[in-house]
Amino acid sequence: MDITPYLLGFIIFFNIVLAFAIVFLERRNPTATWAWLMVLLFIPVAGFILYLVFGRKLSNKSIFTWDTKSKLGVKTAVQHQLREMEHGKYQISDEQMLPYKDIFYLHLRNNDALITQDNKVDVFTDGKKKFNELLKDMDKATDHIHLLYYTIRDDSLGQRVAQMVAKKAKEGVQVKVLYDDMGSRTISKKIIRLMRDAGADVDSFFPPLIPKVNLKINHRNHRKIAVIDGKVGYIGGFNIGDEYLGYKKKFGYWRDTHLRITGSAVLHLQTRFILDWNQASRNDIVYDERYYQAEPAGTVGMQIVSSGPDSEWEQIKHGYIKMIMSAKKYVFIQTPYFIPDESLLDALKIASLSGIDVRIMIPNKPDHPFVYWATYSYVGDLLSAGATVYIYQNGFLHAKTIVVDGKIASVGTANIDVRSFRLNFEVNAFLYNETLVEMLVDEFEKDMEYVSELTFALYKQRSLWIRFKESLARLISPIL
Repeated sequence: MDITPYLLGFIIFFNIVLAFAIVFLERRNPTATWAWLMVLLFIPVAGFILYLVFGRKLSNKSIFTWDTKSKLGVKTAVQHQLREMEHGKYQISDEQMLPYKDIFYLHLRNNDALITQDNKVDVFTDGKKKFNELLKDMDKATDHIHLLYYTIRDDSLGQRVAQMVAKKAKEGVQVKVLYDDMGSRTISKKIIRLMRDAGADVDSFFPPLIPKVNLKINHRNHRKIAVIDGKVGYIGGFNIGDEYLGYKKKFGYWRDTHLRITGSAVLHLQTRFILDWNQASRNDIVYDERYYQAEPAGTVGMQIVSSGPDSEWEQIKHGYIKMIMSAKKYVFIQTPYFIPDESLLDALKIASLSGIDVRIMIPNKPDHPFVYWATYSYVGDLLSAGATVYIYQNGFLHAKTIVVDGKIASVGTANIDVRSFRLNFEVNAFLYNETLVEMLVDEFEKDMEYVSELTFALYKQRSLWIRFKESLARLISPIL
């Protein structure tokens, strides 16, 4: 008996059912919906496998559950700040930030991102300086060290960090290290054993249930957070690896942006870490006041904003768009990847067409070729709208920074790409302080010494082969 017709019929029926689920049961944007329908239509069996790995959405219900938010009174504090803003009673210590109350409100309402105005922030653009300072802070720790990094490599920097982790764990400091299973896929058992044998807790985010078969590979924890003794916090773009110190010939000097924070914002970095840790580890952290020892340290206003595929809203992207639409003079952006969706691209086009000085700075070399060519495709759209595009020539630019009018800024882990907005777990600091933001403007202007301008005339001269690569990369950009 020939079962081929029955097998073929089953495959067709299964594809129809899956297509029905994608169209009617999952709230996707139309572009993604049509893309997956085409995949299922033209490659039925392989398409289903691709969908299992790359296409499945996480539940819109948060995967992060912890009672600390209620114990800390976060919800109560959020509602209190919202009411004060709605009734015009919220006191902003820096009057120059008054025009940006709507951005405060956006993050407060949609992300429970409490506003703190008592922070001190140090900016690092060099990996050696950042990690030297982090290791000093770790060495001073007396109670706990919490590290979350997308990438931890087993190289000289990875060993330095692991040895410090082991040293402090042996001293009785509680140390917890969380890494992303995909981003740290080359981490060795040896370096993990070094930390665990000393007494540190080490876990990975979204590990595979079956070795080498990870159906959540498309959802990555791209956050980089460090919290020491509940008093000092770090957030930004640097991962743990030698390339981030400029030691890899392929990339050369690594230009990134990272923040060291003291003040009340550290409380919210701590909560973000613990939420992530408790999702990944069986050894949950329970609420304890020892984790929340931050004290007022300065005058910088900020919000710690998270986003991820478990969220209903794309909070960080919405913050970017709101910042861009608030611009009166200029928008400066540094990003290694520029693959915006239509909403963000339109916001930048409108700003540029309105006379706002829109400047985009991207790297001169790819760490992911398809992403590189997709980036060139999208910056071409902005060039036609009058924006200025600069190519960083002094190594690899990995900073994720947006500065508007020298007044407000965002620094964190989210790139200007669809992956960061919809697929990855990200965290950014939105900064409201003119003195600090001007420091970021100064860094941008220093980088201008090492750039070449990609003019619209030069862009139009690209070869047919480059145009083909751009078109192909743009076609698959939603899953890059």
